[in-house]
Amino acid sequence: MHSLLTVIDALPAMLAGTLVTVSNVFISLAMGLLLGIPLALAQVYGSRPLRAMVGLYVWFFRGVPILVLLFLCYGLFISLGLPAESFAISCLVLGCTSTAYQSQIFRGAIESLPQGQLKAARALGMDDRTGICSIILPQALRLSIPGWANEYSILLKDSAICFVLGTQDIMARTSFAAARTHEHLALYAAAGAVYFVLTLAVLKLLGRLERKVQIPGYTAIGVEPEGMEARS
Repeated sequence: MHSLLTVIDALPAMLAGTLVTVSNVFISLAMGLLLGIPLALAQVYGSRPLRAMVGLYVWFFRGVPILVLLFLCYGLFISLGLPAESFAISCLVLGCTSTAYQSQIFRGAIESLPQGQLKAARALGMDDRTGICSIILPQALRLSIPGWANEYSILLKDSAICFVLGTQDIMARTSFAAARTHEHLALYAAAGAVYFVLTLAVLKLLGRLERKVQIPGYTAIGVEPEGMEARS
C-alpha cells in the first residue's frame, strides 16, 4: 500500500518527465528523417567518394555507444565554450545516431524497388531528380514504415540514458523520487510501464499508417514474387 501511494505521489513528476522524453524522441526522429533520406540517396545514387563519407558517418554513429557519444558531445560543447544544455545535447546525439540508422532503413527500401523504375522515368523524359522524388521516394517511404517504427521503439529506450546529463526525463525524475523515498522497485516498475505505454501507443498508430498506405504487391522488403500472396 505504501509503495502504491509513493507511485501515485511521484506520478505527476514522472508525467512531466514524459513530456521531456517524448519531445526528445520526436525531435531526434524528425532530425533522423530529414537527414537520413539525403544520406540514403547519397549511398544509392552518389559518387564513390560521397558513398565513402556517408559510410564513415554511419559506421561511427552505429559503432559508438550512446552513452559515450553523450559524454563526447558534452565535452566538446564545454571545450568550445558553447552552452552545454542537457536537453539540446541529448536531442543532437540521438538525432545524429537516428540519422545513421534511418539512412540504412531508407537505403534498404530504395534498393528493394525494381531497378527499372528509374530507367522508365528517364525514358518518359524525367531527369533523375524528378524520377527519384516522384517515383522512388514515395514508394520507399511507405516500405520504410516498419523499420521506422522499430527505430522509434529503440530510440525511446535509448533516450532513458540521457538522464546521465541531467535531462529531466522519465528516468531522471524516477531516479530522484526513488532516492528520496527508497521505493526503487515500485517506482522503476511504474517508469517501465510508462515506457511500455508510449511504445505501444505509437506502434499501433504506425501500424495503422502502414496498412493505410500499403502498396499492393509490395512487402516491407520489396516486391513479392509472382504467384505468391501476402502473409497476413
